[in-house]
Amino acid sequence: MHEREPQVSYLSPLAPHLHQFVEEKRALGCRYRSPAHMLIAFDRFLLEHAPITPDLPKAVIDAWACRRPHESISTLQIRVSLVRQLCLFLMRRGFSPHLPGAHLGPKGGTSFVPYVFTQEQMSRFLAAADQIRPSPYSPRRTVILPLLFRLLYGCGLRVSEVRHLQIRDVDLARGILTIREAKFRKDRLVPVAPSLTARLRGYATTHLSGKRPDDLVFPARDGGPFAHQTLHTAFRQLLRACQISHGGRGRGPRLHDLRHTFAVHRLMRWYREGVDLGVALPILATYLGHVSLQGTQRYLRLTAEMYPDLIAALQARFGEVIPRKEQP
Repeated sequence: MHEREPQVSYLSPLAPHLHQFVEEKRALGCRYRSPAHMLIAFDRFLLEHAPITPDLPKAVIDAWACRRPHESISTLQIRVSLVRQLCLFLMRRGFSPHLPGAHLGPKGGTSFVPYVFTQEQMSRFLAAADQIRPSPYSPRRTVILPLLFRLLYGCGLRVSEVRHLQIRDVDLARGILTIREAKFRKDRLVPVAPSLTARLRGYATTHLSGKRPDDLVFPARDGGPFAHQTLHTAFRQLLRACQISHGGRGRGPRLHDLRHTFAVHRLMRWYREGVDLGVALPILATYLGHVSLQGTQRYLRLTAEMYPDLIAALQARFGEVIPRKEQP
């Protein structure tokens, strides 16, 4: 059975409509966890601006759509897009809110480029992870975190996928993970390298014996998933320990960049082995859980940019599947 989606609490006069909006999205098959929580900020914003009906005036919408100090363009666009969807929902129900334009926010694609670790940096990072010190608040972190970070890099998993991985989803005999209801609510099978499978077997023998199938593989102290902020903090500490500089908020390296690094390193290995990347790309897309090749194609460009000596060769052989770098 699918786990019940967590409830959120809205307090403004629009609270019933916000709940109905979220329920409609979930009825259509969307998990809608993050957006439901993001709407809390809009709900509190409405409390301050005191609109008492769903006919949200232009002044309120414009105030919400203003870019905040230190806010990234992508975050602004996400906020505005979410409220635009809400306004369309209200309009279908007969109300007349001001509809924010789909174009709000600076035009053009994001200029953000994922941070891709070098092989040498990843070796230092994982060596530092093996030296994590115990904590009275998390006595098993010295065992869990090194393996968890290895799965993020070694399998290209999303952070949420590792945090919610259950014992029943780990096939130690075949070395396969089942990622259930991942992004876009799709399940997928993820083969694990033999060396990493061996580590998982050792961990399971020592720490998962006698547990229930639906227990988490990497539980926090309370038995629930590790908080994302806990993992982010540990990640930043490891970066400092192995002297990998951080560019500041929004500039990385980010925890999610371990997934990007997996993809680029895999493509690089395939290239060196003479594998036809045009054939291999759909395999990588399926492995990563992408719904189309568009997201995966980005990694070809990142691979070429990281290894300038290979740009000409890559363009000559695979130019038709390498996307052009976005112009500013």
